[in-house]
Amino acid sequence: MSTQQRAAAVSIPIIIACGCMIAILSFGPRSAFGLFQTDLVEARGWSREIFSLAFAIQNLMWGAGQPFAGIMADRYGTARVLSFGAVLYAVGFALSAYAELPVLFHIAAGVMCGLGMAAASFSIVLAAFGRAVTPEKRSIAFGVGTAAGSLGQFIFAPLGVALIASYGWQHSLVVMGLLILLVIPLSYALRGKGAAQAPDEPDQSVKQALAQAFGHRSYVLLVIGFFVCGFQVAFITAHLPAFITDNGISPAFGGYALAAIGLFNIIGSLAAGALGNRYPKQYSLAFIYIARSVATVVFLSLPITAASIMVFASVMGLLWLSTVPLTSGLVAVMFGPRYMATLFGFVFFSHQIGSFLGVWLGGRLYDTTGSYDLTWWISIALGIAAAIVHWPIKDAPAPAVARPA
Repeated sequence: MSTQQRAAAVSIPIIIACGCMIAILSFGPRSAFGLFQTDLVEARGWSREIFSLAFAIQNLMWGAGQPFAGIMADRYGTARVLSFGAVLYAVGFALSAYAELPVLFHIAAGVMCGLGMAAASFSIVLAAFGRAVTPEKRSIAFGVGTAAGSLGQFIFAPLGVALIASYGWQHSLVVMGLLILLVIPLSYALRGKGAAQAPDEPDQSVKQALAQAFGHRSYVLLVIGFFVCGFQVAFITAHLPAFITDNGISPAFGGYALAAIGLFNIIGSLAAGALGNRYPKQYSLAFIYIARSVATVVFLSLPITAASIMVFASVMGLLWLSTVPLTSGLVAVMFGPRYMATLFGFVFFSHQIGSFLGVWLGGRLYDTTGSYDLTWWISIALGIAAAIVHWPIKDAPAPAVARPA
C-alpha cells in the first residue's frame, strides 16, 4: 500500500466520525423544536397554526435550499457549505427565542433555520461519505450517518426537556443555537468537492446530469415517494408532543417519545443500511411505508396512554429515517457519486415539500376541527400510496451511466 493509500485509509474513519457528529448536531436541535410549541404559543398568545407555519416554512426552505447546497458542495467544497449553514442555522435558532411578531418568528425559525439546515444537514454529510467509501460499503455508511442523526434526536429530545425545565424555553433555544456552531470545526474533516469523473462515466455537466435523472422513471418515482416520508415524519415531530398533552398526559412524555423514536431509529437506520446491501432497496422502502400505516392505525385504535405512546414511538423509530440510507443508496446506484449531493438534494426537496404540508396541515386542521384525527388518517393513506409508488423502482444503474462489464 502506498503512502497516499494509507493516508486515505486512515482518513475514512475520521470522515465518518466527524460526519456523524455533524449529523447529531444538525438534526438533534431541529427534532426537539416541537417541544417548544406549547410554551411558545402560550407566551406569545399565538395559535398553533402560527407555530406550525414557521416549522412548515423551515422544512420547505430546508428542501428548497438542499439542491443548491448540494451543487455548492460539489463545486466549492463540503466544509465551506457546512460552516456557512451552521452559522445561519445557529443564528436563526437563537433569534427564534426573541421574535415577538409572527413574521419575525417565521423568518428566524422558518427561513433562516431551514436554509441553514439545508447547508449543514446530513444530506451533505452522506454525499461526502459516498465519495469516501467504496460502492460496496456505501449503503452501510449511509445507514451509519442516518443513525447518527437519530442519535441526535435521542440526545436532544430529553436535553430539550431538561433545559426548558431548568432555564426556560427562551434560554434553551439560545443554548441549542450555540451547540450547532460546533459543526464548524468538525466540517474540516469533510473538506473536498464532488467525486471526480470515473474513466467509464460520460462527460456530464450538472445540467445534463439533472436532465438524465428526471428522464429516468425510477428516479422520478423515488422523488414522488419521498414526499410521503417527509409528510409523516414532520407531522409527528412537530405535533406529537402537543397531541400527547391534549390527551391528558404529562408534557415530559413528548420528550420521551421523541427520544424513543431517535433511539430505535438508530437500530432501524443501521438495519436498513445492511439490508440495502443484500436485498432490492425499493422493496424494503415499500415495506417501511406499509408498516408505518399499520402502526398508526393500531395506535389510534387503542386508548392513548403513556404505555401506548412509548410503544408507538419505538415502532415508528424503527421505521423513521430508515428510508434515508435506502433512498440515498438508490440515487448512488442509479447515477454514481459524482453528482450525488445535487441529485439527492432534489429527492430531498420532495421530502421537504411533504414536511411543509405535514406540519402546516396538522396545525391548520387542528385549529379547524379541534383534533389531529384527520391528519393522522391522511398520513395513513399516503403511506399506502408510497408503498405502491416504490414497488416498480429499479435498483440498478440508469441506462446512460451503466458500467461496462
